Amino acid sequence: MVGTLSLAKYSIGVGDRFARQAKPQLQACRMADELGVEVIPVWNKSNREHTIIGSTPASTRAAADEAVSTLGWNKPYYVDADHINLQTLDRFVEACDFFTLDVADLIGRSCEAAAWQAFVEAHPELLGELAIPGVARPFRIDRDFLVQVAKKYLAAMQEAGRIYRRIEERKGKGQFVTEVSMDETDSPQIPAELLIILVAAADAGIPIQTIAPKFTGRFDKGVDYVGDLAKFSQEFSDDVAVIAFAVRQYGLPGNLKLSVHSGSDKFSLYGPIRRVLEKFNAGVHLKTAGTTWLEELIGLAEAGGAGLDLAKEIYAEAYAQREDLCAPYAAVVNIAPDQLPAPGMVARWSAEQFVSALRHDSQCPAYNPSFRQLLHVGFKVAARMGVRYLDLVSAMETTIAKNVTENLFHRHLKPVFIG
Repeated sequence: MVGTLSLAKYSIGVGDRFARQAKPQLQACRMADELGVEVIPVWNKSNREHTIIGSTPASTRAAADEAVSTLGWNKPYYVDADHINLQTLDRFVEACDFFTLDVADLIGRSCEAAAWQAFVEAHPELLGELAIPGVARPFRIDRDFLVQVAKKYLAAMQEAGRIYRRIEERKGKGQFVTEVSMDETDSPQIPAELLIILVAAADAGIPIQTIAPKFTGRFDKGVDYVGDLAKFSQEFSDDVAVIAFAVRQYGLPGNLKLSVHSGSDKFSLYGPIRRVLEKFNAGVHLKTAGTTWLEELIGLAEAGGAGLDLAKEIYAEAYAQREDLCAPYAAVVNIAPDQLPAPGMVARWSAEQFVSALRHDSQCPAYNPSFRQLLHVGFKVAARMGVRYLDLVSAMETTIAKNVTENLFHRHLKPVFIG
């Protein structure tokens, strides 16, 4: 009998736009494992990215399987159907064993009055003063607040239940990991709201193993966190405490943990996250996606010659198309147009100048967050180049792989999971 898939305490979403960096990504996880810390890789790629690039979930699975075989990885690993819904689910079912159910679009959408009324009546224990171990101040939840939160989130959780059951029909109970994503919305969920959301998930029969709320502050693509670090730290700590409480009280999976989306390059958060994990002996799922594509670009530029020329060409095209490229990511990019160098200037840069502007090193005077964010969303330009881009990536594999592994291990895995 096949056992139930259970996500380990620590896991990392290793997104890979072009499915060429699975081996160096896995090598970073091996380096952590050699230090006695197991971090399970989850290769994630959304339907939008597959559509842009012209790839399929099967190609992501093939790259992951090949990396695992080549490097002799004998621990679990997963392929994530990232940000799927009922409309996009079917193409992912066969290749994936991790499903991120994206229901953010349904937040605030009204559900039937009978549904929220039944939820409120079913949970009188949530009303009044609620002490959560690990949270400094008790939650004070009155009926109006409970009704408000139920109305705001219940439709989303009902949809998550429908998606989950559709997958279960196809994959079988316990044969996949379920994450619920609510991060791509306008306002963060406070810890008291997260508790009510988790209760709704339990009522819906969704065995969620990770949940991705929207945290306070800005999680822009490929750059550091912008916001109040103290406020984030308290919120993250309270969320972890809420999850532990919900697991005990509502029968949710014991390995349920927070998922941090757009988690790559949030260097200022990694110390606070690490301290909270140690405090509660908790796990976390950290999603890193576009940082790998940027390391490909850095590797191309660092190699010089044709690689540098192509990196410059990609920037010039991205600069010309910046409005169209940024539009789908408007909520998670913050580019200052006057900080973008003109393509003509970039054309005269050396490899060192290009890499210094692109590599995420806040101590480097040449580092340019706007330049980096534009190239982060500029993978569409490389996708249009097709084999021309991919052939150069293959030709410069050694330089690129070194950058991918070092970035993932030293800048991400080590500060979050190892310390």
